[in-house]
Amino acid sequence: MIRSVPVGEVRELGDRAFLIGVEDAAASRSLVRAISATLGSAGEAGACQVVGGFATVMVVVDRPDWEIDRVRPLVDDVLSHTSRHGDVEAGSGQLVTVPCIFDGPDLAEVAEISGWSPAEVIRFMTARPLTVVVVGFSPGFAYLDGVPEPLQHVPRRSRPRPAVPPGSVALANGQAAVYPTSSPGGWQLIGRAAVSLFSPWEPPYARLAPGDRVRFTVAPAGAPVEPPQPFAPMWQAPASARLVFEVVQPGLHTVLQDGGRRGMAAIGVPSAGPADPVSFLLANRLVGNQEEAATLEVTARGPILHCLAAVHVAVVGGSPDVRLDGQPIAAGQVVPVTVGQVLDIGPLGQGFRTYLAVAGGLVGPTVFSSVASDQLSGLGAGALTAGQRLGAGPWSPPLGDHLGAAPPGPGTGAPVVLRVVPGPHGEWFAPDALRVLAEAQFHVEDESNRVGLRLRPEGGALRLLSADGDRSGLDSQGVVTGAVQVPPDGHPVVLLPDHATLGGYPVVAVVAAVDHGRLGQCAPGDTVQFVPLDLEEARRERRLQMRAMESAVVGHYPLAVD
Repeated sequence: MIRSVPVGEVRELGDRAFLIGVEDAAASRSLVRAISATLGSAGEAGACQVVGGFATVMVVVDRPDWEIDRVRPLVDDVLSHTSRHGDVEAGSGQLVTVPCIFDGPDLAEVAEISGWSPAEVIRFMTARPLTVVVVGFSPGFAYLDGVPEPLQHVPRRSRPRPAVPPGSVALANGQAAVYPTSSPGGWQLIGRAAVSLFSPWEPPYARLAPGDRVRFTVAPAGAPVEPPQPFAPMWQAPASARLVFEVVQPGLHTVLQDGGRRGMAAIGVPSAGPADPVSFLLANRLVGNQEEAATLEVTARGPILHCLAAVHVAVVGGSPDVRLDGQPIAAGQVVPVTVGQVLDIGPLGQGFRTYLAVAGGLVGPTVFSSVASDQLSGLGAGALTAGQRLGAGPWSPPLGDHLGAAPPGPGTGAPVVLRVVPGPHGEWFAPDALRVLAEAQFHVEDESNRVGLRLRPEGGALRLLSADGDRSGLDSQGVVTGAVQVPPDGHPVVLLPDHATLGGYPVVAVVAAVDHGRLGQCAPGDTVQFVPLDLEEARRERRLQMRAMESAVVGHYPLAVD
């Protein structure tokens, strides 16, 4: 593992977060507790996430109407008074035995790197317990220290897999882990374990905690080969909800999204929430909802819904073909829908996602106080299916009428321009990396999703990483939506809201918050171009955007409640 942020140094991570360098994982845990306590006593805890890594602590502002400077003085005060040393001793927790079947697709490569045979890799991996030092990345993902010395040189893959099966036993950069859920991942897979390491229903939710010890053993013949799947909440509206729609056809990928989950990153639970926060917010404002009320997030082609109770709706983002009983209606305005009518959200004409908001807000099964559907961990009810009934909460006037101007789309045929600020790992990259990034164009690959955009540079891989040594061994640390990670193969990955809470590839740039809406509208096949901004420009543009959104909803819909 190579340290990414010097001890005591603070580095910006985009325009809404920063990283603090600490000595080790124990010091990280201590500082996380101190910062969290200070933010809580100041009444600011609900707007921030504090995430510990191996040698960093990340502080990120979650609320869209806040800036990071609001909490920076509080954190600086903590740094001036907090010891750098942690207080959790390695090996102080429970001992957990994990039977494994060692048949992973990378076992032979790991053996070659270590200079051992596959049998020797297995023998040394099962020789002694490993210690949990950090929990993060995905729900319940525990980083295990104490890997035998030759295996400490096994690097991450040059290109992360888009999906790693749950229960996979993996190695990278001196640590071992078991993937609790299916997720993207760049570690080397050496086996499988049929253990359940995370449950959203039973505290403490993550089975492993820092200080616990894990002993891998060879599973007996006939042992289970897959971990039990987590129970998914049913699509069932509360008894108090109004049933407003029945799903006739679900669309390509239609899910409930609210403002997302907060405060759960410490156990690896992503925030989730809308991929395009601008369209989401404007849709809710049009129908008079709270800004983080649940909507339907529609991808590419939306659902057909049969109305069960009179409602008012608004559809915003992506220029969809919206029809009511077969007649076209405009997006970006409040529309009354009466019992028996059929609302059809057709293909999107510009962009990749649109948001259907219902007055009163949609309701559904909550996990960690949110109905958001998270593609990384599988939390939430997931995609709609035919026959489901959607419920909504109570509502009252006034409603808006229409948008004065539609949210800017990514354009048709032209590259999607994403403005970026420099990332925190400048010394890991070639001196001209940001210029090379800005001069290139990238194609969004088909494997992209709400976890991240996988980009393919035109003309082949770019020379972004420094040629001075191995740059694949970044200490795992907190990451944010918009982070442009660069694996060793030079094909960037831009993180979206369902991204892992920790990341291990260096970040060359971060998409500015002002362009997160555009980022969420990028579709497979689109072309992306990055344009650098400095931090002050990014924050100024975000403030201008927020002011414009305050006046975006025009008029009041003329109605009264019976």
